[in-house]
Amino acid sequence: MAEVIIHRQGVAGRITLNRPQALHALNEEMCLAMDAALKAWEDDPEIELVVVDHADGTRGFCAGGDIRMLAESGAADGSAAQAFFRAEYRLNTRIKNYPKPYIAFMDGVTMGGGVGISVHGSHRVATERTTFAMPETGIGLFPDVGGGWFLPRLGPPLGMWLALTGERLKGGDVCAAGVATHFAESGVVEAVKISVCEGQLDLLEAMDWDEDGAFEKHRDVIDRCFWKPTVEETVFALEAEPGEWAKKQLDTLKTKSPQTLKVAHRQLALGLQMKSFEDNMRMEFRIGCRQVHSHDFQEGVRAVIVDKDNAPKWDPPTLAGVTHRTLDEIFAPLGDGELTFD
Repeated sequence: MAEVIIHRQGVAGRITLNRPQALHALNEEMCLAMDAALKAWEDDPEIELVVVDHADGTRGFCAGGDIRMLAESGAADGSAAQAFFRAEYRLNTRIKNYPKPYIAFMDGVTMGGGVGISVHGSHRVATERTTFAMPETGIGLFPDVGGGWFLPRLGPPLGMWLALTGERLKGGDVCAAGVATHFAESGVVEAVKISVCEGQLDLLEAMDWDEDGAFEKHRDVIDRCFWKPTVEETVFALEAEPGEWAKKQLDTLKTKSPQTLKVAHRQLALGLQMKSFEDNMRMEFRIGCRQVHSHDFQEGVRAVIVDKDNAPKWDPPTLAGVTHRTLDEIFAPLGDGELTFD
């Protein structure tokens, strides 16, 4: 059975993720197939829009990328990881620049790579079953797939909060944060897809979400604490805040890789300043090619995915141990190995 089903339905090009045993996590072949389909449909007059979803009766929209493969590649020469990042980031970029409506139905778990194939599209439909997160700081990676671009543009402190803590947003909160553009109850999603494939895009406009997210009651703390010049200053700001919620954020940050926290902080700060999505993706490719070899990524995958003891031993173990020189090396140009676009 194909891991991604590509076909035409009505006036739509339809892409359905079909790797249920891995919650539809992406691999290189899936990214290449999706990219080829999108490219072919760009100039096809019979295709008016694109619909992306996951197979009926399966859980999740897309839980991310093939993390185990990335770790195994990073423990070797890294070539497979680089090939995956190259395919995935080119796909993300094509979606971002796509000239036709691109409608992603984020009905279920939408994390990591699943965010990359949804959030850059023109229409993103969440349901009460949607769970969004960029949890990479907990495994020593970083919030990639364009996270440096879209997260700070949600509102810099809000995006930084999501990036550093890996906090999960559910249901309507995904719309309230600006990650999704529309909301539908899961019971009607299949009917909505059929209508959209018939070209009824105006149906989506009736599904706007105008309620505040649950995070809004903490928005003042987020705004005060999560857009500081350094991660250390974020920690200091949270320590100065009264209340259990701020303490919970501190406790969460203490479980994350110190190096990855600083990588993500710099990534979002630089990403907000960048003028093009392509420049952001080149930056993320540089980071990814290096982070897969890092101790913290190897250790994070061991602790969370392989041994599942959830007790990673980060190196360095503190923020103070992560130097500017280390970060400069992670973000440095790759020379002839830079990410390119067709």
